[in-house]
Amino acid sequence: MGLLPSESKEAIKGGYQPPSSSEPSHVEAPPNLTTASLYGSKDALAILEKTITPSSLLFDPKYTSRERPSPRPPFRTFPPSPKAERLPVSIPSTISVQNLDKEEPVAAMDKRHPSSFQQLEKLGEGTYATVFKGRNRQTGELVALKEIHLDSEEGTPSTAIREISLMKELKHENIVSLHDVIHTENKLMLVFEYMDKDLKKYMDTQGERGALPPITIKSFMHQLLQGIDFCHTNRVLHRDLKPQNLLINNKGQLKLADFGLARAFGIPVNTFSNEVVTLWYRAPDVLLGSRTYNTSIDIWSAGCIMAEMYSGRPLFPGTTNEDQLVRIFRIMGTPSERTWPGISQFSEYKQNFQMYATQDLRQILPQIDPSGIDLLQRMLQLRPELRISAHDALQHPWFNDLPGAMRPPQHQGIQMPMQQRGYAQQVGVAQSGYEY
Repeated sequence: MGLLPSESKEAIKGGYQPPSSSEPSHVEAPPNLTTASLYGSKDALAILEKTITPSSLLFDPKYTSRERPSPRPPFRTFPPSPKAERLPVSIPSTISVQNLDKEEPVAAMDKRHPSSFQQLEKLGEGTYATVFKGRNRQTGELVALKEIHLDSEEGTPSTAIREISLMKELKHENIVSLHDVIHTENKLMLVFEYMDKDLKKYMDTQGERGALPPITIKSFMHQLLQGIDFCHTNRVLHRDLKPQNLLINNKGQLKLADFGLARAFGIPVNTFSNEVVTLWYRAPDVLLGSRTYNTSIDIWSAGCIMAEMYSGRPLFPGTTNEDQLVRIFRIMGTPSERTWPGISQFSEYKQNFQMYATQDLRQILPQIDPSGIDLLQRMLQLRPELRISAHDALQHPWFNDLPGAMRPPQHQGIQMPMQQRGYAQQVGVAQSGYEY
C-alpha cells in the first residue's frame, strides 16, 4: 500500500481532474404531482404506488434525458422528517409490493404468515419496529425480520411506506435486498437478506482499536460509493449514512441499509426539514439550516465514514448542532461570505463564529496516503457544490491499486434512466444496521 502507478502519481501531482460528462443535469418531476394525499389520506399507499414510487415517477421513460433542462435548476424540497408521522392502520392492504419472484398486493400475502419464519434472536428494537434474525422454515435461509407494529390509532409509519416503495426498485449488490413483505391484521413484516454485522460492530471487533487495514478500507469505500452512486444515478438520496447503516456479510460485501429517511429527487412539496442524518455525519450546509437537499450530503457522510475507518473514532463527534459546526470548522476552517457566498443567509449562521484556519488533514490522519487524503478533501468540502460526486470519486486514482477481485460489477439488476454525473445533483436514527 502507498505505492501508486506512475499515472496516478502524476494525477495527484497535477491535481485530480474528474471526468467530464455530456449528459444533462436534471430530471423534471412529472407535471401536476403533489403530495397532498400522501400524508393522512385513506388512499395514501395506493397513491404512493401509482404516483410516488420509483416505478412510475422516478423511472418514467417519458422523462428522457433530452427533455431535462440544464444546467442547475432551482433546488427541490422535501416533506418533513418523519419522526412521528403515521398513516391509518387500514392503508397497507392497498399497496402492491414486490418479492424476489413476483408482484402482488399485500393482502394477498396473508397466506405467507409470519410463522413461515423462525425468530432466532433480537437484533434491535425501536419505537415503531423490532428487528430479529430469522430463518425461513421452508428453505432454511437466514433472513432479517423487521416487524412494524400497526397501532389501531396511530397507523403505519410513513418511514415503512417510504422504505418499501424505494427498496422494491433499488436492486444492487451494494444495497441490502428486501425479499418480501408480509401483512397481517396488526403487523407489517419486512423480510430482508441477512447480513452478519454492521460496519460499526465490524470496526469494534475486527479493527485495531476500531481502525481497519488500508486495503479493507479501500474495498469498503469502493463498495459504499458504488451503492451511493447507484442511488444518486437513480434519483434517490439516502440521507442517513453512518456506520450503523452499512451492513457487512461474511464475504466482505458492504451494503447500504435503512432507507426510511431516503427521498426521491424532484417531488415538489411545500414543507421540508433539515433534521436528517445522524449528527456526527451531518453536512455543514444542513447544520447551518439548509432546507434544500443535495446529493452531496451523502458524500459528506461518506467522507466522515472513511476517516473513521482509518482512525477508529469519529472525525467530528459533536454533542449539539452548534458544537458539531465548531468541530468541523476547527479542522476544515471557518467559512465566510468570501469562501462560501450566501452562507450568512442560513438560519443557523452566526456572525460571531470563531475563525479557525484550515488544518492539514495529513497531520490529523497520518494513516492515509496522499492519494487518499486528496479524495477525502474532495468529499469534505464545506460548500456542497464543490464536493465530488460518487461517480467521480469512483474514478479517483486512489482506487487504481484496488485488486480486481475486490471490485464488484457495477450497476447490476434493473436498469434505470441515467442523469448527469460529475457534480452534485440538486434535489430537495437508531442503533442498529437494521433500522427501525
